[in-house]
Amino acid sequence: MTGSKKNLHCLTTEEKRTLIEKANKNISISRQCELLGLSRGACYYQPRPVSEKDLLLMRLLDKEYTRHPFYGSRRLSDWLRDQNQAISREKVRRLMKLMGLEAIYPKKRLSLKNKEHRTYPYLLRGLRIDHPDHVWASDITYIRLRRGFAYLVAVMDWFSRFVLAWELSLSLDSGFCVNTLKRALARSRPEIFNSDQGSQYTSSDFVGVLEREDIRVSMDGQGRAFDNIMVERLWRTVKYEDVYLKDYTDYQDACYNLEAYFDFYNQERRHSSLGKKTPMQAYGGNAENEIQGGWRVADGFNSASGYAFRSVEAEEMDGKSTLN
Repeated sequence: MTGSKKNLHCLTTEEKRTLIEKANKNISISRQCELLGLSRGACYYQPRPVSEKDLLLMRLLDKEYTRHPFYGSRRLSDWLRDQNQAISREKVRRLMKLMGLEAIYPKKRLSLKNKEHRTYPYLLRGLRIDHPDHVWASDITYIRLRRGFAYLVAVMDWFSRFVLAWELSLSLDSGFCVNTLKRALARSRPEIFNSDQGSQYTSSDFVGVLEREDIRVSMDGQGRAFDNIMVERLWRTVKYEDVYLKDYTDYQDACYNLEAYFDFYNQERRHSSLGKKTPMQAYGGNAENEIQGGWRVADGFNSASGYAFRSVEAEEMDGKSTLN
């Protein structure tokens, strides 16, 4: 069980399982899982194969959902029928749950949370986010592969949009989210960490890391569609600029291309709302002094695009009219 953290970062859950030495009497299976960044559940998990038909439907759902994230199961079912795909609304719901998709509009029971886990209040409402490491945010999204799918998690700095860490996983256990958080904290530390109320983020393992670092925990409120909008916009950008264009063949291909894309995103992709700076330039050095104003969490919603717009106060602070 040797290797660098970077090598482990791009190992699939299945590959990590093969490194478990069940006959090893010196290191328990629990400790081996911890070293590999693998949960006990994932160690013994035996996934059921997804049919080719379902994979096709999931690819279609992913692309249409990214275009219209305010579509729920009813509208997506109707859209699939327009594409000559005979499918029930109940099956669309099941596939959306498997993909981790929820329509982005205010409604009841927005997050799939574990009732036994503690949740935290939303701390960003009305907050002026005006410097790097003020607020970090995280979310999980579905990534399609040519034969299968995976889940991508990222931790980003809200103010600069700098992606501090990310990881790709073939399962939705909390382990890969905890690993990503720890890698981000190896770089710096935020004042507030914001996420949804999903079970990965409310787990004791995840919250425990934040509490040990004395970081304030913020979680999206139920029925609040845009509390984590900056990461939602990141997913839209990643998919349209890389995932859909390259059509990843498998996990390793996805991992390789996502690594290259996030390097480009952080170091080369400029944002008008950052004064034409890249996320890395905004995150480092004198970003706080050079960029006037900051983000203020807005309540607005553009029904055409499915994304929140900036508050009037934020517009006045820096003279910009877009969230780009």
